[in-house]
Amino acid sequence: MDDTGGGNWMSLRRDAETGVETIRAHFKGHAYDPHDHDDILVGVTEQGVQQFQCRRRVHTSTPGRVILIEPGEVHDGRSPQDDGFTYAMLYLPYRPFAARMAEVGELGPTSGALGFRDTLSDDPDLGTVIRSAFLALHGREGRLARDLALDRLALALAGHAVTGVSARIRRPQRAAALARDALHARMAEDIGLEELAALAGVDRFRLNRAFREAFGLSPHAYLVQLRLKAARRLLAVGQTPAMAAADVGFADQSHLGRWFRRAYGMTPAAYRRICTNVPD
Repeated sequence: MDDTGGGNWMSLRRDAETGVETIRAHFKGHAYDPHDHDDILVGVTEQGVQQFQCRRRVHTSTPGRVILIEPGEVHDGRSPQDDGFTYAMLYLPYRPFAARMAEVGELGPTSGALGFRDTLSDDPDLGTVIRSAFLALHGREGRLARDLALDRLALALAGHAVTGVSARIRRPQRAAALARDALHARMAEDIGLEELAALAGVDRFRLNRAFREAFGLSPHAYLVQLRLKAARRLLAVGQTPAMAAADVGFADQSHLGRWFRRAYGMTPAAYRRICTNVPD
């Protein structure tokens, strides 16, 4: 368990075979800056009041409530009360787990997006299944316990899932989509707003407005999230923070470290050590 200061603490583990990460943490006040993940996030608030913004609205979770966050959903985290909050969360790699949900839940083909109807749920049975899966993985109870727990979790989550393109997701304007694609293709480059706007075929002011409307972030904030997720993947397989920073486009290791800690509550070196048992 890592003490992150100010009465905050975090315990994170990663199952190397499945790629599932489990985290149990306690935060007072500000917890995370806005960020997103490539994974499906499912968890339970254990203590206190957990508040976060997601899907452009503020959600408040209290003990026993279930949190369901899809890949790409920008969210933050904070406690509105002095005693803070404690939560347990699983980070489920999207493609294999979506396929597992579709199979056990008989959802049909998942060529489109697979997500959740609601960000917060008061389903006590789902909460129990999530806790059991968390304990099986975080407690390292073995492969059989892990596999059975994940199958039960997939089945329980399938009952809360929606398939295809959700009605709440609007098709982005062409300029915003072109800019997004350019950021993905040129993630490691130091691209400017004028150049990005030229690629999108509009002026910089129209692009900024269209991009925020489509994705809820400025082009720069979106690029930072791309780089953070790419760096996280590299760190998980043993890349050093310095090399990961250079590969994804951060100026240097300290630049990566500042953004990484704000988004994930830990340093890149700590995350790499947890995933690989290799000291920095």
